[in-house]
Amino acid sequence: MRLVRPPLLLKALLPQAIWRMPALERVLYLSFDDGPEPNMTPWVLEQLAKHEAKATFFLIGRNAAEHPRIVAAMRAQGHSIGNHTWDHANGWRTSLMNYMESTTRAQSFTGSRLFRPPYGRITRTQAKAISATHDIVMWDALSYDFDQAMTGEQCARKVIRRARPGSIIVFHDSKKAADRLRVALPAVLDHFADAGYAFRALPEKGIRER
Repeated sequence: MRLVRPPLLLKALLPQAIWRMPALERVLYLSFDDGPEPNMTPWVLEQLAKHEAKATFFLIGRNAAEHPRIVAAMRAQGHSIGNHTWDHANGWRTSLMNYMESTTRAQSFTGSRLFRPPYGRITRTQAKAISATHDIVMWDALSYDFDQAMTGEQCARKVIRRARPGSIIVFHDSKKAADRLRVALPAVLDHFADAGYAFRALPEKGIRER
């Protein structure tokens, strides 16, 4: 069973995380993990531009270091950036010291208060340490575009059925997700644009007041 929305137990274990934005109007918050990737990320930027949509990109630090021009293009087009660790660290398998080192190293290339743990896996101790300087951003709707057992159409339907005003939606601008993303992203953009939704970026300076 693939859970598009996160279970309540996971939310309870991470009370400091942000799962959904205030739903005062028809606004969605698209996000993309694991980039920048030189083939997929420019295509994503093109699709967003067609709808005047803004999004948030949670970058792997080493990818950002290798592709600074793509990072610059994201910001120039009004998108925001978040930290996704240097090397896509799995928090459940990484010590606190190594996890923080990975996050700090990536920070020099992202410079954002936004942070998303790779795989959504982070311990309570890691979350407490990171939340001192960052807003931990999770999600309200997961596309499963990384799952090779899914089709792009299935990924799109999952998001369309579950997204609601204020939803933070997760896609991946990666080689692994490419086949599904190329189908799902245009479908999601078209559907919600026709329904009168706007697409906004999360603020890099942070969501919670400190």
